Amino acid sequence: MVCPRCVMAVERVLKDMDVPYEQVELGTVFFKQELQPLQLQQFEEQLRNLGFSIAKSREEVWIESVKRILIELLDKDPSHLNSPISNLLVEKVGMDYSRLSQLFSHSQGKTIAQYFIELKIEKAKEWLSVEEYNISQIAWKLGYGSVQYFSTQFKKTTGLTPSEFKNSPEKSRKYLDSLDSVK
Repeated sequence: MVCPRCVMAVERVLKDMDVPYEQVELGTVFFKQELQPLQLQQFEEQLRNLGFSIAKSREEVWIESVKRILIELLDKDPSHLNSPISNLLVEKVGMDYSRLSQLFSHSQGKTIAQYFIELKIEKAKEWLSVEEYNISQIAWKLGYGSVQYFSTQFKKTTGLTPSEFKNSPEKSRKYLDSLDSVK
């Protein structure tokens, strides 16, 4: 669960099941009391029906935290995009970056950097689709040092230049939380 839409879906499941909870955040549910085994089983089943799963191991929790932090970074505070994301992740997750990177790559089939590039390109596609910003502004907002580098990375990822995408009648996009593993 790594997007606001996911939080609403989980809250709906909890309300439908009459499960008391304190708070649902991206990636985390705080229950008022521990669930009974049958409740937990039903909750997991409802989540699976929505395409979610419960992160049970510490490693899964860390990986979901990385995804959540990076999505939130793009949605809420892109000012950090000019500093290394490794520093931000170490600070927020509380784990050595090389270990975190190794876990992420093993689980997702791509590096944290590759995943973050995909997120940034999807955010760029969103902005290009609604014509909120021009290409130079998008490159700057996403932390790229130059429009040329942004355009090169955009084309490598999508097969189109930002201008071609912007002028295309069909603008295919993915939800940020749907950029899952390649496994």
